[in-house]
Formats: sequence, structure tokens, C-alpha cells
Amino acid sequence: MALIISIVLFILGIIGTIFPVLPGSILVYGGMLVYGFMTNFESLTLYFFMVEALILLSTFLADFVATAASTRRFGGGKRAAWGAAIGTILGMIILGPIGFVLGPFIGATAAELSRGIGMKQAIRSGFGSVVGALGGTVFKLFAEVIMIVYFFMSI
Repeated sequence: MALIISIVLFILGIIGTIFPVLPGSILVYGGMLVYGFMTNFESLTLYFFMVEALILLSTFLADFVATAASTRRFGGGKRAAWGAAIGTILGMIILGPIGFVLGPFIGATAAELSRGIGMKQAIRSGFGSVVGALGGTVFKLFAEVIMIVYFFMSI
């Protein structure tokens, strides 16, 4: 039963990463914790959970770093990178799943416009933030697969 619940949480986590309506990486890690509690931590050690927690932390950082770096790569300044990061958070809160794409775009574009940058470059920076957000999602999926594979190797 523990394994079935964990697998369901893993699947929900992957779906939540692809369609950001659920906290994907947290669900994957939660599935591991549920398994640990239900099996009295017989096969999963503290070391296992520490490694998995580091991977989990990297997935959180990936969103912000990838978005900011890509925004900069597309010509956006520091303000655009910050605008994209803040836009990602606010976009998800205000707009739900669509905010994952619109939030960083609006944030980066607005930040560039507030600096007096022309509309064309501001939109280019906003586009870069979307590219970064999508790159962060790919990284998160990769990290989640590593987490799940390591889980199955450990049980």
C-alpha cells in the first residue's frame, strides 16, 4: 500500500510540474516521506532523505535562476531578471497555471519598460523570461526523475 500511495504522489508530482497546478517536486518528495513513515523507514535512510532534499531544493532554485539567466541572455537587465522572478511568483498566485508563463513575461517586460527601455527590447526580455521558465521546468522534470529513480534503487 505504501508503494502505491508513493507512486500516485510521484505521478501527481510529474503532472504538477508539467501543468503547474500542483507543487510537483514537493509531491514527489512527499511520496518518499509517506513511504518512509508507512514502512518505519526500513529501507530509506537519513542520508537518502538529505540527498533527496538537496535535489528538491535545487528544483526551487532552478525556476528563479533559469528565468533570470535567460532574461539576461535575451538582453534584459538586472531589473528585468528581478521582474521575471517576482512575476513568476505573483503570476502563479494571481493567474494560477497560466501565470507560470504570463507572470515572468509581464514582470520582465514591465521592469524593462520602467527603465525606459523600448517596447521591442522589453518584449524580447519578457520572451527570454518565458524561455528560462520553460528551461527550469525541463530541469525540474529531470531532477524529479532522478529523485524517483534513486528512490526505487533505495527500496
